[in-house]
Amino acid sequence: MVEFNTIILKFGDQGEKTGWRYIDIPADIAQQLKPGNKQSFRVKGMLDAYPIAGLALMPMGEGNFIMALKADIRKAIHKREGAMLQVKLELDTDYKVEMPADLIECFEADPEALEFFNSLLRSHRDYFVKWIEGAKTEATRIKRIVNTVNAASRRMGYPEMTRALKAEKDQLF
Repeated sequence: MVEFNTIILKFGDQGEKTGWRYIDIPADIAQQLKPGNKQSFRVKGMLDAYPIAGLALMPMGEGNFIMALKADIRKAIHKREGAMLQVKLELDTDYKVEMPADLIECFEADPEALEFFNSLLRSHRDYFVKWIEGAKTEATRIKRIVNTVNAASRRMGYPEMTRALKAEKDQLF
């Protein structure tokens, strides 16, 4: 397990990352966690006394990585940008996102969409699954499943789908 102290940062105007709160993972620490790796990977450990698992470290160039800190994590650790954070991390080899049965059922009606979906990188498929699983109501979940299958049938990944959905929403207003 790698241990270090860092400061919670916030992206300014940075495209899709604008406003994100995150911590920087220097290249030397990332190499201790997963030597020779330059792609996203999952870690587990502790942020102060708060246990984490399955969080992604995302490459930022020059060998450095970042870990996004969503609002629920910041609330749990009672910290905001600028605060010092004690970090303990190790590679999370147990992390797996399972495709929900209702999504599989919908894909059965469109085998070509399923084929495209399965051609995406595992981490990209996980974006869709987490988005679906994050729905707070059954109606929202159903809508997200429909949007996922439609996106796959149009050969769209998650970023393309979210941009298309935003464009549709903007046209309505």
